[in-house]
Amino acid sequence: MLPLRSMLLTSLLALTPVLASAADKVTTTPVHFTKGASSATVRGTLSGYETVRYTVAARAGQTMAVTIDGSPNANFNVFAPGVVPGEGEALGSNDEKRRWSGTLPNTGTYVVQVYQMRAQARRNEKAPHSVTVAIR
Repeated sequence: MLPLRSMLLTSLLALTPVLASAADKVTTTPVHFTKGASSATVRGTLSGYETVRYTVAARAGQTMAVTIDGSPNANFNVFAPGVVPGEGEALGSNDEKRRWSGTLPNTGTYVVQVYQMRAQARRNEKAPHSVTVAIR
């Protein structure tokens, strides 16, 4: 019976970070392009473990380019339609120049998730940022 309790306790402890992150604030903001424009810029601020999910509709075969400016603490991942951040693999993420681009595999709503690395989040730092999404 003791090994079973030990395994159960180990499993619960392993899930603790996942359960804690489920309570973090997630804000979803759609990205709107003005008529005739192929890019749009959105601005926001996050702090601690908050994340912002910017959503944008696009078609398969189009090229998306994403750049982020502002706080060096702000990072991003791009998720394809149907892929839930934190549950599936990202299509891409910012490089050292704080940008990403790629050809889109599916038609649907893409998510650009902005977040801070754990060290900055733990210190509850603020990360003002602007994200530019271009689709061609």
